[in-house]
Amino acid sequence: VDRAVVVITSPGGAVSPYGLAASQLVRIRKAGIQLVVCVDTVAASGGYMMAAVGDTVCAAPFAVIGSIGVVTQIPNFQRFLNKHEIDAYLFTAGKHKRTVDIIGEVTKENKKKLQEELDDMHRAFKDHVALARPKLKDNIEEVASGEYWVAVQAKEHGLVDEIMTSDEYLESICQENEIIEIVEKKRRNVWSAFHAVASVMKSAVDGVSSAKRPNDYRVAPPMAVA
Repeated sequence: VDRAVVVITSPGGAVSPYGLAASQLVRIRKAGIQLVVCVDTVAASGGYMMAAVGDTVCAAPFAVIGSIGVVTQIPNFQRFLNKHEIDAYLFTAGKHKRTVDIIGEVTKENKKKLQEELDDMHRAFKDHVALARPKLKDNIEEVASGEYWVAVQAKEHGLVDEIMTSDEYLESICQENEIIEIVEKKRRNVWSAFHAVASVMKSAVDGVSSAKRPNDYRVAPPMAVA
């Protein structure tokens, strides 16, 4: 194997799982295998965290790329609870174990601490992208504003290398390379297995019922055949 092509489709999500996914992709490069990342629809936020580690990033013209930022939103029901004289207790050990949560008092200090945590994550995100794509090092602050672009614009900002779909990329290399597709085999759970068995039994019963029909019993043909 001299090249791995990975198609990424993701609008992002929690930092840690996407950081792990990006680290797993880095292992491919460390093994001396060229990593090509293709984006057909979206690689934003955590999705781009993964895509950025590719040696080459290809994207369809209107794929959504970027959103290098961090966001959190937390509803707070403290005023509602106070209005209705409902007591809610939160116990912690550690000054900043909880900063802003859904029931506790939101202080200026806690809001400041939460913002610092988001800024730290954002800084790590920017360092990750700049390290993976050295061409972005000088303008990382510009592209890491949380904005996203369609791929044709993202290429101008250095987030994408080539404008093409995954199919186009594979077609461009298929004459010179043997292409092997790796597909995840999903395990069937108990309920899906039960459903499969039930379907087989139903088909068998229907077959027996059809065999017992009188010879003069004629089923009307489908409308498309009539």
